[in-house]
Amino acid sequence: MKILGKCVAFAVLCVIGAQAVASERGPVTNLPIPRYVSLKASEGNVRRGPSLTHRIDWVFKHRDMPLRITAEHGHWRRVQDRDGAGGWVHYSLLSGTRTVIVDQDLLQIRSKPEPEASVVAQLELGVVARLGPCNETWCRVTAGGHRGWADKSKLWGVAQDELRD
Repeated sequence: MKILGKCVAFAVLCVIGAQAVASERGPVTNLPIPRYVSLKASEGNVRRGPSLTHRIDWVFKHRDMPLRITAEHGHWRRVQDRDGAGGWVHYSLLSGTRTVIVDQDLLQIRSKPEPEASVVAQLELGVVARLGPCNETWCRVTAGGHRGWADKSKLWGVAQDELRD
């Protein structure tokens, strides 16, 4: 793959082939910022700052909830939920397992990534589903024993330009 232009470590846009990608990387993990993860624990304290001495503002109480990492500091990650609420969470409470939240009531899950494919299930607004492969417009999701393809634009927890195998 040919890289055009110069890429710097933080907040610069690099052009790779014909596709632009963000080059900001976390100073601790060297992973992309922002990125999505999920809550590993059934409860996670959300703090005002990146240490145990900072006040707990609230507690996330939904295991597997997708979260967006926006910053890193030592063993701490600044996260946001679907509503934009967030704060600092210890990295041990997070998982790389990808999940999404259904952002449309009665979202139709289809047997193939095609709008005319048969509907295998409907998911209610707010359902948390496990994320599988994604193409430009569809993602394979699993929830409540049902598996199928959902319109990517109706899911929170996956970037609209993200492709997954």
